[in-house]
Amino acid sequence: MFISCLHENFSCCSSVYTSSLNPHASLGYLVTCSCNMASPYPAAVIGSTGLVGSNILSQLLAARSNSASNPVYTITRRTPSASSSCLSATVETDTSKWADILSRLNPAPSVVFSGLGTTRAAGGGIQNQWKIDHDLNVELVKASRAAGADTFVFISSAGTRNFPFSRLPYSQMKNGVEDAIKDQGFKQAIIVRPGMILGQREEARMAEGLVQSMVRGLGNLSTAAQDAWGQEAEVIARAAVKAVELARQGKAPSNFWVIEGPEIIQLGRETKE
Repeated sequence: MFISCLHENFSCCSSVYTSSLNPHASLGYLVTCSCNMASPYPAAVIGSTGLVGSNILSQLLAARSNSASNPVYTITRRTPSASSSCLSATVETDTSKWADILSRLNPAPSVVFSGLGTTRAAGGGIQNQWKIDHDLNVELVKASRAAGADTFVFISSAGTRNFPFSRLPYSQMKNGVEDAIKDQGFKQAIIVRPGMILGQREEARMAEGLVQSMVRGLGNLSTAAQDAWGQEAEVIARAAVKAVELARQGKAPSNFWVIEGPEIIQLGRETKE
């Protein structure tokens, strides 16, 4: 396992050998970050190399770019492309260790975002996709709550609760994670359910690319028509971050806030303006 804390002078960070904390832990280092805690909140982004997750990460880092602030943690299988003086990036290819890593972050994140997900093709079958999209997400939900996070934000998907789509394995994965978040009793849960996620992925998906082209074609006729079927990843990310901001101001409509198409557009575009 490799953990890097990307602070400019490293003076605010210390590394602790994990075996000294737990004799059964794998060899590695735990980063303890002592960034100035005056700025928003310590956060963790899971799935930060994905389309929405990378945009969430960029949003959080941009808010911290002009002054010392709370750390933003990532746990990924490959090094994230983003960089910042207060980004603490953990690279671990063994995803079974992620929940333990999350539980050891210091200071613990008060907000955890998850845009984690894969496809059946990339995962090598539906069973492997389930292990990532459902099982790993649920493990991270539980680890977040145990670590003291008060807010969990999950990028889910539109229509998964509606018959007959609710019977599909993909929908069951998303719904299972949503249910786990609700069961954990976070002070604030935010479920973002976008339609087709629009944007350029690092790894191209041919079928998705064709559907994106169709949805964008609707945009040539009517912005409202495109918005009804899909949302830009950047807009979804801004909506997620804005929702946390509102919740921390006591303005969330409920402690289990479900944000769907029109509200995603409203929050995401309003934030940009």
